[in-house]
Amino acid sequence: MPDVLDQGEIDALLAAVDSGDVKQEGAPGQKVFSRNRKDGGAVEVRAYDFKRPERVSKDQMRALQTLHEGFARNFGASLSGFLRTIVEVKVATCEQMTYGEFIAGLPNPTSFNLIDAKPLEGQVCLEISPLIIYPIIDRLLGGTNQDLFIPQRPMTAIESRLIGRMIGRGLAALAEAWAGIKQIDFQVAATESNPQLVQIVPPNEVVVVVGFELKMGSRAGTMNLCIPYNVIEPVMEELSAQSWFSNARMARSKEIQQRIERSLSRAGLVVTGLLAQTTMTLADLRSMAVGDVVATEKPVGQPVVLCVEGEKKFLAHIGQFKGQRALRIVRAITPADRV
Repeated sequence: MPDVLDQGEIDALLAAVDSGDVKQEGAPGQKVFSRNRKDGGAVEVRAYDFKRPERVSKDQMRALQTLHEGFARNFGASLSGFLRTIVEVKVATCEQMTYGEFIAGLPNPTSFNLIDAKPLEGQVCLEISPLIIYPIIDRLLGGTNQDLFIPQRPMTAIESRLIGRMIGRGLAALAEAWAGIKQIDFQVAATESNPQLVQIVPPNEVVVVVGFELKMGSRAGTMNLCIPYNVIEPVMEELSAQSWFSNARMARSKEIQQRIERSLSRAGLVVTGLLAQTTMTLADLRSMAVGDVVATEKPVGQPVVLCVEGEKKFLAHIGQFKGQRALRIVRAITPADRV
């Protein structure tokens, strides 16, 4: 039977390895199975966690970041006017993780808001750090934020009411930013101080977390928008950078088109009726006199052509209306008509 090491011999062997008295044997060469043979020692090996599949592509993540950068600018401007002081809002991070990892990284207590995103199914989360919550409340109540103490407690009803006005402005800016993708109505469904008590999706569900940094004077804090993948899955195909920008251009072009149509609707146009056409020589034209008849090949009962600014647009019958010559439109001219 082979020799079996006791616990004392194992401890002595491990101590010798740690001290360097015993050198570890080199690992056998790794085999790489591919069309092109490679040296196993030169292969770069990266860890991959199968519990966290990348469900959102890089193009879609860039589109989400660009979209929320526009939201950050609008929200910063709205918040600056609301608080009557300069507030800077910018995107700090945009990454995908599991919902359990997102919840584990949040402080307790905090301002944790559940947001309904109609007509999308499910809810998103908006978390605002107390480090910026209480300076904003102090500003709304006439304070100067000097030597402000940040309490470690849930917000009172009055404080929640004041922050609710700020969150309402943020949701309006968020709906405006998402309008290029889909018209979404964001409304606060519930508010909680302990994020561990809220579970809108399973802990291993993939979510997109957009982190914002808010600065107001000497005070700064963070704001996190958590969007579960199953909420935005119906609009994921529209979130690529190319389609997002094309949607923005399309919305802009429609607005310009409507503006041009309103301006042109008041413009005057010259409408004429083309009764008939014929050709003649210059000599015949010079010899024409009063009483001469110009014959054409067009039958009398055939419709005449109605021209708008010289362009042939409609076929009409000639007649009389209230003692005046009139043309009654029959139909529009099609490419098959030989007029």
